Amino acid sequence: MNYKEIKLEKGMYAVPGKTFSQVLESLDPSAEYAGTETAGLDAFGRQLKRFDIKVSGANSDAVSKFFATTQSAALFPEYVSRAVKQGIEEANLLDGIVATKTHIDGLDYRTISSCPGDSDKELKQVGEGAYIPQTVIRTQDNLVKLNKRGRMLVASYEALKFQRLDLFTVTLKQIGAYIARQQFADAVRVLTEGDGNNNAAEVIAAAEKGTLSYSDLIKLLNKVDPYNMTTLIASPDMMSRMLELPEFKNPNTGINFQGTGKVGHPLGAEFIKSSAAPENGIIALDKNCALEMVIAGDVSVDYDRLIDRQLERAAVTSTVGFAKIFPDACKVLSIA
Repeated sequence: MNYKEIKLEKGMYAVPGKTFSQVLESLDPSAEYAGTETAGLDAFGRQLKRFDIKVSGANSDAVSKFFATTQSAALFPEYVSRAVKQGIEEANLLDGIVATKTHIDGLDYRTISSCPGDSDKELKQVGEGAYIPQTVIRTQDNLVKLNKRGRMLVASYEALKFQRLDLFTVTLKQIGAYIARQQFADAVRVLTEGDGNNNAAEVIAAAEKGTLSYSDLIKLLNKVDPYNMTTLIASPDMMSRMLELPEFKNPNTGINFQGTGKVGHPLGAEFIKSSAAPENGIIALDKNCALEMVIAGDVSVDYDRLIDRQLERAAVTSTVGFAKIFPDACKVLSIA
């Protein structure tokens, strides 16, 4: 079927287990356009081309271009969703702390976990006929708590219809950035307080209350063992305290920080500055096995309202939860 012959309608947003883009791709596979002028576009991009809607650049169209026809109006919620997701991706810090992402269709999800003791982490020599040490993997007692995070679009169609899509995209991307920051805060909370299954992170006290020393960081590194300390998360205040340590005041660290604004890799770990971290603490974790991200569906938009130009109370949301996989793969250093 040629992409110009597809009938667009609201019902394409309500197909169970599929996004609007996936429904479009099933009707108009991109593989069939290899070697054509639309080869670099996905099914949604071809529909924008069909209705001559430019969503970016200096010559982007006005919001009203989507509503020139009934069919082109059906593309508007997907445009909103994609712009929000772009904002989430640009502000994304979760890839630095999440080991795996699990997509689910419902709202109930029970994850698995393993809590090996020190002896279980050792691969001991096993004699012939002897007992082989075991790693127990079990289902968690409590469901993963999913949080719906989002924003409400509050603007009349009359106020937006003459605005350029390029400018409107900036606003939508900012909504995505808000969602990304809140989801990161949710993830940090699970890392430190646990996911409701009695698995809060162990808190390690600093040698001297109210003071951060390099020895405290070494202690934190050793406490994470046998996991690898791949990531440190700290508040801006704790980041400042760490940068002021003599061990971090070397020429290479200074040049890197002044030239890029990035702290570098203290003790070989990636450093993430976030106000979501404890005020007087530093979180250390192995991002390869500490946290699971559970995603319930795609970014959700009130497609009915958006298609009908009822932007005044149109919600944009994302439902995500987090669960700990190996609880011992995360520790918290506290100077409080």
